[in-house]
Amino acid sequence: MAFSKRLVFAMIFAVFAIVKPSEAALDAHYYDRSCPVAEKIILETVKNATLYDPKVPARLLRMFFHDCFIRGCDASILLDSTMSTQAEKDGPPNISVRSFYVIEDAKRKLEKVCPRTVSCADVIAIAARDVVTLSGGPYWNVLKGRKDGTISRANETINLPAPTFNVSQLIQSFAARGLSVKDMVTLSGGHTIGFSHCSSFEARLQNFSKFHDVDPSMNYAFAQSLKKKCPRSNNRGKNAGTVLDSTSSVFDNDYYKQILSGKGVFGSDQALLGDYRTKWIVEMFARDQKAFFREFATSMVKLGNFGVKETGQVRVNSRFVN
Repeated sequence: MAFSKRLVFAMIFAVFAIVKPSEAALDAHYYDRSCPVAEKIILETVKNATLYDPKVPARLLRMFFHDCFIRGCDASILLDSTMSTQAEKDGPPNISVRSFYVIEDAKRKLEKVCPRTVSCADVIAIAARDVVTLSGGPYWNVLKGRKDGTISRANETINLPAPTFNVSQLIQSFAARGLSVKDMVTLSGGHTIGFSHCSSFEARLQNFSKFHDVDPSMNYAFAQSLKKKCPRSNNRGKNAGTVLDSTSSVFDNDYYKQILSGKGVFGSDQALLGDYRTKWIVEMFARDQKAFFREFATSMVKLGNFGVKETGQVRVNSRFVN
């Protein structure tokens, strides 16, 4: 979905107005002269990786979210741990992100054609757009010009929204990144592609509360099916878990339809239906996929502009600072 210049600048202004001003002026045409083949190289790399591993789209989209939510969109999630510091990628919430090799591969190809030009942060942002589009979702012009961060700390991943969050906690977390309630519900729709390990939702399936063994907001038959996928005796394997909606390889509005049926996998997903501030948005997107696509593109541009820096470096190797 292409944006007019007026709409792009309106969105940038809106983000500037509600978070501390970004130091960078991002531009959809940032690499037009310095590396005109950048987006083509990234798209081809992502497409080939997806053919090899169908889990790549969900992992790259999650990578973008997790990166932007920690220190702004600065590719700090790609940095390796050192002898003295455990990096973000090794923090508990990021263990399931994986697929770092896709960004590394794209970056190596870019360095051969346009050395020291395209930032890792921009590669992640473009790849996130591409996996959405390749999965049947919307297209948008990615604003570019980010620089790469030099700090990455695993303990900061505690600031990521948890799958157990209630709506108030979700709103607070997203607001800290300059995002509205509607942005929060919209970006939660990214769960339409992907997979979750049992550890992220098993607390909903047994001993949920003093009065309920299973979370009462969950469809009973759905809960029983999840119990079979996550037996207490064997639910820690890498394949133990479930897809996040019934069309998990397709980017669509099925996620919201699942929530209406009590089949949200995470407690944070199902909570969106139980709060008046978010229920109407869930219902709207369940009815209108075009509206969801339109809002998702807009919200991704807003998130992608959060906390980016003009000062910094363009990493040569995505895993290490220069």
